[in-house]
Amino acid sequence: MLRQFLQKLRMIRNSIEVSEKAGVRYLHFSSNWVQGAMRIQRPNALELPYTREMMAGLLLREAPWPRDALLIGLGAGSLAKFIYHQLPAARITVVEIDPQVEIVARLHFGLPDDPRRLRVLIADGVEYMLAGESRHDCMLIDGFDGKGRAGALDTLPFYQACRARLSEHGLLAVNLLGRERGFQASAERIRQAFEGRTLVFPSSDSGNTIAFANGSERLDVSLGELVSRAEQCKLQTGLNLMPTVARLQEQGYLRHDRLSF
Repeated sequence: MLRQFLQKLRMIRNSIEVSEKAGVRYLHFSSNWVQGAMRIQRPNALELPYTREMMAGLLLREAPWPRDALLIGLGAGSLAKFIYHQLPAARITVVEIDPQVEIVARLHFGLPDDPRRLRVLIADGVEYMLAGESRHDCMLIDGFDGKGRAGALDTLPFYQACRARLSEHGLLAVNLLGRERGFQASAERIRQAFEGRTLVFPSSDSGNTIAFANGSERLDVSLGELVSRAEQCKLQTGLNLMPTVARLQEQGYLRHDRLSF
């Protein structure tokens, strides 16, 4: 058993890199591109700006939400850990194609070992979505290969499968980093799959664009509700989404002080 474990560690060193700088631990896939980060003194906080904005669904739904979260792509486990520690009503399923990523997340980034609330499935995310029937009220899609390509995770059939697997009040959030020709084509595929019920906005981290899609009825939230939920979120979880509210307002996503999609 020990020999097998050491062999796995040697394989990880060949393809996955872990580095530290200024109190932050980073995950890389044999490149300078950061695929995950954890501040060592705050291991359960969301260090990268785009991960914080992928949780902006907390502004769009009333607490307690989500009850059931599905994550495609584990990375350093930042989103999974945040939901696990800060949203105790939620059960989490993570689908990760590379078993080495799970090993690194547990060894170096403190991914919890609690299969009752946090399951990690080693599987292809597209196949999981197309073949299964379970429904989720929060889906977070953040899956890329070592060159920043999403592959089949960025196709119309995949997004249609996501819509079919959302619960009645479900929300989808997609990180659109790494699209070869910008994010417009990806955003259009999501828009088509969800019949226009989408919101796409650049993250405060200039390398990312976040797309949200609403699974069922049109979503309509007032500015007052956004502010109130942001304040509640910061108080309960430590996550400050007020900058996101301000940017949505400043960039014209709110009409007549309402966010609708």
